[in-house]
Amino acid sequence: MLYSVFLMLKTESAGGIIINAKGEVALVKNGPDFWGFPKGHIDPGEDALTAAKREILEETGLSRLTLIRELPVYERYRGNADGSDDTAELKTIHMFLFTTDEEQLVPEDTGNPEARWVKKDDVPTLLSHPKDREFFSALDLDLTSH
Repeated sequence: MLYSVFLMLKTESAGGIIINAKGEVALVKNGPDFWGFPKGHIDPGEDALTAAKREILEETGLSRLTLIRELPVYERYRGNADGSDDTAELKTIHMFLFTTDEEQLVPEDTGNPEARWVKKDDVPTLLSHPKDREFFSALDLDLTSH
């Protein structure tokens, strides 16, 4: 008799929504064709904010970040390139809202070879994972009221 044991990896990630002076949002390409927010695993000894800033630097090259506020935490499975779920990994994602005066995106991480500024209204259409779209669409990103 063969038994199958399914182990789901539970991970903690952190990242951010970064808005430039034009009101555009930075998105990154992860792998061949998966678009999302700059984010990644929280390393041992890091808090979520430190990890978010490190991941943003690695995936966009942005270092001059002004923290506006912490955003809600959400969960989703790791995403496949086609937007479907990889149920082998459940991510708890800690997100922060930042502004920056920087314009040029220069990813340092070879796993995230491309980053681009996207108009706020176009962000949901470019995000690959439905949970990322749902998360973004529920946010109030009016910077004048905070």
